Amino acid sequence: MKKGIHPDSYRLVVFKDMSNDYAFLTRSTAPTKEKVMWEDGNEYPLVKVEISHMSHPFFTGKSMFVDTAGRIEKFKNRYAKKAKVETLPKEEKE
Repeated sequence: MKKGIHPDSYRLVVFKDMSNDYAFLTRSTAPTKEKVMWEDGNEYPLVKVEISHMSHPFFTGKSMFVDTAGRIEKFKNRYAKKAKVETLPKEEKE
């Protein structure tokens, strides 16, 4: 390695795949704000990632569909019914 171009602040960091809760411990310089208790009983900085080798279709050989749009639609449908009931005249509610 060339001298003076690599950071000196490597430390152990936990990376957590938020799509399947897989986590792994490795060395990194990534900035973090959160900490997590690891399996060895020590507390390490936590970096949350949306995809890792455990969820990426290239590595898994299968496509994993994350239904983010479906969650939003379910939320809107659930509360649309409640909003509709609140806007009805008093006689129709009873």
